[in-house]
Amino acid sequence: MLIAIPLPRLLAVVTGILSILLATLALAADAKTDLAPTGTLRGIFLGRNPVQGMRDPATGEYSGAVPDMLKEIARNLGVPYRLIPGENAKAVMDAVNGHTADIGFLAYDESRGRVVDFSVPFYLMFNAYLVRADSPFQKSDDVDRPGVKVGATTGQTQQIFLSETLRNAKVVLMQETPAAAEMDRMLETGEVDAFGQNRERSEAVATKYPEVRVMRDNFSEVGQSIVVEKGDKVKLPHLNAMINEAISSGMVTASLERAKLAGVGVAPLGKAAR
Repeated sequence: MLIAIPLPRLLAVVTGILSILLATLALAADAKTDLAPTGTLRGIFLGRNPVQGMRDPATGEYSGAVPDMLKEIARNLGVPYRLIPGENAKAVMDAVNGHTADIGFLAYDESRGRVVDFSVPFYLMFNAYLVRADSPFQKSDDVDRPGVKVGATTGQTQQIFLSETLRNAKVVLMQETPAAAEMDRMLETGEVDAFGQNRERSEAVATKYPEVRVMRDNFSEVGQSIVVEKGDKVKLPHLNAMINEAISSGMVTASLERAKLAGVGVAPLGKAAR
């Protein structure tokens, strides 16, 4: 049975649909201009952090949650992308504030939030202590005792968190994260009693050296987010919408499963950066 629709009403419906389509196209155009002003989406990340991306020594290509998210955003915009490995968090923040990168990828902490602006997180990184296999410590709270020395890399979120929260243990600052063999040696000789770092790094060391182990619980967790220039008000709404869509669609879950990382999880939908 056909239902006759009066012409004025039909025209109103068609006009409404066209208005929505035009608004959607305009928003997409704005996102492309706002996020990739050069025509290429340039994203900088922590090139030495396995939680963000792993480099294939044979091809030099990076894989992982951060490369996947950059590709997804570029796909949504319909632009090419360039993944830029950064030396440290300062390099990432300097790049977005200096306009040599359009977006960056960092874990949130309050001090960084004074330098750059954060999107909602798209996945969570869990942090766990690496200790000697015969260490008396059984849970993270046990580490905060007088005389205990905790190694942490200067400027990383774990170091910032531990320096702010440990009341009795001493944080031993390291300029660079030691190689696995050096961590094993430092723990065995008592140079430090624990390393505070992301669980992925801790588990990787423990897999190689049976003399050390990873604490079962996490001493903290932090959201991995996208950062933009401080005060940039136009990029974050686009990024937050794309991140929430990537979480809802299962894209982030699939990315983390492919990466096979220890101690990561999908961020709750819409959870704002602190």
